[in-house]
Amino acid sequence: MADIIRLLPDHVANQIAAGEVVQRPASVVKELLENSVDAGADRIVLVLKDAGRTLVQVTDNGKGMSPGDARLCFERHATSKIRVADDLNAVRTKGFRGEALASIAAIAQVELKTREHDQDLGTRVLIEGSRTRGQDPMAGPPGTTIAVRSLFYNVPARRQFLKSDGVELKHVLDEFHRVALAHPDIAFQLLHNDQEEFNLPAGSGPALRQRIVGLFGRKYDERLVPVEESTDFVRVTGFVGKPEFAKRSRGEQYFFVNHRFIRSNYLEHAVRKAYDELVARDNYPSWFLYLDIDPAQIDINIHPTKTEIKFRDDRAVYAIVHAAVRRALGRFNIVPSLDFEPEPAILAGLDQSPRPIQAWRPQDLGAFTAPPRPSAEGWQQLFQMGMATPVDEPVVPAEQPRVVPSRNHEVEPGERPVFQLHGTYILAQLRSGYMVVDQHRAHERILYERNLKLLAQGAGISQTELFPRHVELNAADLALVQDVLPELRSMGFDLELFGGRTVQVNGMPAEAADEDPAKLLEQLLEQLKHEKGSLRNERHHVLARGMATSMAIRAGRTLSPAEMHDLIDRLFACEMPYHTPGGKPTLITYGLDELNERFER
Repeated sequence: MADIIRLLPDHVANQIAAGEVVQRPASVVKELLENSVDAGADRIVLVLKDAGRTLVQVTDNGKGMSPGDARLCFERHATSKIRVADDLNAVRTKGFRGEALASIAAIAQVELKTREHDQDLGTRVLIEGSRTRGQDPMAGPPGTTIAVRSLFYNVPARRQFLKSDGVELKHVLDEFHRVALAHPDIAFQLLHNDQEEFNLPAGSGPALRQRIVGLFGRKYDERLVPVEESTDFVRVTGFVGKPEFAKRSRGEQYFFVNHRFIRSNYLEHAVRKAYDELVARDNYPSWFLYLDIDPAQIDINIHPTKTEIKFRDDRAVYAIVHAAVRRALGRFNIVPSLDFEPEPAILAGLDQSPRPIQAWRPQDLGAFTAPPRPSAEGWQQLFQMGMATPVDEPVVPAEQPRVVPSRNHEVEPGERPVFQLHGTYILAQLRSGYMVVDQHRAHERILYERNLKLLAQGAGISQTELFPRHVELNAADLALVQDVLPELRSMGFDLELFGGRTVQVNGMPAEAADEDPAKLLEQLLEQLKHEKGSLRNERHHVLARGMATSMAIRAGRTLSPAEMHDLIDRLFACEMPYHTPGGKPTLITYGLDELNERFER
C-alpha cells in the first residue's frame, strides 16, 4: 500500500493556522495593535476601509525592524519575545508565539514598511497569500506601517461568513477599546472610511479616567468610582461604576492582567458579589479593573487569543478583587443603610432600580390615551377559564380561548373587580379562583407584538419633537445605529446623523414621546450589542423585544381600574398572552380548592 500521509505545503498550513488566529477583521486589528505596543510605540494610528474587510492599516513610531527581521517576521514561529521555554514564566509582552503575521499574510495582501530610528533607509516587503512578492529598500519615517488589504481574498468561503459592516466595525471597536484601555499612556487615532472616529492623546495625571471618558463619552466621568488595593501578591487598580448606572445588559466590563485584556467568569463573580444588595440581579454594573501580578503566578499560554489565563492561587485573587471593589463602594458611601427589613415577597416583585417611582401616565400603555370601554365579552370568557394549572406555573393550556376585546358593550369597569397589589401585580377574579397578572411583563408582551407588526409593515407612528434633541453616542453605538437605522425608523424613531458622533432626534415613537431619547436609545442598543443572530428576522425580534423591555411600565406605577382592565384586555388580544418574549409567565392562576385547603389546615 502506498504512503498516503504527506506534509502540507507552507501556504496551506498557514491558511489552516489562520483559522485559529484570524476570524474577522477585528482579529487583524488586535494582532497589529499589540505588535505596535510591543514595539515601544507611544503613538499608533489605525486606518480602516469598509470595517476592515478592504483595508486594515496600522502605523506606529516604534523601534522598527531591520531588513532581515522585516522578512523573517512573516515566518511561522518567528518571534523576538522568547528564546527558551522558561521565558514563558516571565512574558510581559502581548504576543510571543510568532503566529499572527504568518496567519494574516496567508489570507490577505500585506505591505510592510519599516525603518529603525538609527538607520537612514528602511525596508518595504510585499507578501500575498504567504508568498513574498518583493523586498526593497525605501525612505520613510522611523517606525512601522503594515497594511492588510482584501482580507480572505483567497478564501472566499471565509469571506462570505463576514457580517455587515456595522457588525464587523463593532467587533473592531471592541478590540480597539481593549488595547487603548490597557495602555492609556499611548496616543491612539482611529479613522474609518476617511472619517476620524477617535483621537485619544496619551494620558497624563489621571490617565485612565481620561481614556475611559475619551472612549465612552463625558457622561462616564460622573459614573466612576476609583479602586485601589495593594498586597504583596497582587495590586488592583482602576474604576467601577456606580450602582445607579447599572444596565439591564452587560455594559463596559474589562479585566486587565499585566496590561493584557482577559475574560474571567471567576473574577466577574467576585465583582458581582461585591455589588450584592446594590443592584438588581438582572442588572450589570461597569468596571475597568487592572491587576498587576508576578508573571510567574499566571499562565497565559492556554488560549490561542490569550484572553484566558490561569492563576496559581485563584482563591487569593478572587478574595482580593472582591475586597477591593467592596471597599471602594463603601469608601464612597454607596453601600446603602436600611432602617428596616422589607418582606422578601415584596422585594421579589419590585423593580429594584434606583430610579424614583413615578406616577403612571396614560401614554405608558402604548397608544392608550383615554381608556376605551373594556370588553364584557372578553372578561366573561376569562372568568370561565378552568383551573387545572398548578399553583406556581403559568397557564399554558393546549387550546386556550382567545380573549378578543370588544368595544361595543356598555359595561362599567366596576362590574369586573380588579385590584392592584404593591403597584406590581393585578388581581382579577375567575370562576373557580383568581388570576395574578404581572403588569410589567404583560405590557412587555403587548408592546413586543405591536413592535413586530410595525417592523414588518415599516410604518411606525412618530411624534415630531418641538425642538430636535441631540444624543451623543460612542463610536460603537453610532455604528450600530447606522446599521439598524431603517428598523428604528419603522418603529417610529425619526433620526438623522448630525455630525461627528451626534444623532439628531427629530421624532420619537408616539408611545414614547415623553421618554428621554438618550436613555431609550442606550437601552435598546445594549440589547442589540449582545445579539448573535444576523438574519433580518432575528434582528427584528431583538429590536421588538428591546423596545418592549425598555418601555414597559415598571413596578410601582399605580394604575386606575380602567387602565388595569385595558391592560388585561389587550394582553389577551395578543397571539401569545401567557409568556413574555423571554419565556417568563405574564400571569399565574390560583384555585379556590387551594385556598380552601390552606384554611382547613
